[in-house]
Amino acid sequence: MAKTNKSYTKRLKITRRGKILSRIPGKNHFNSKASGQKELRDKGWQNFNISKKDLKRFLPTAKI
Repeated sequence: MAKTNKSYTKRLKITRRGKILSRIPGKNHFNSKASGQKELRDKGWQNFNISKKDLKRFLPTAKI
């Protein structure tokens, strides 16, 4: 049985319909000068493109 890659589980979110989302990279630091609206806009999720083969390798228990 394959083991789940824990670093992937912490960085990705799988929706009910099976979409895989990841945080937008590079948006966690240096936000003190940004306006509140810009901070909220940058705080979000984006689609994470990964092949089914790689997904099975890193997240074998994912229901997709």
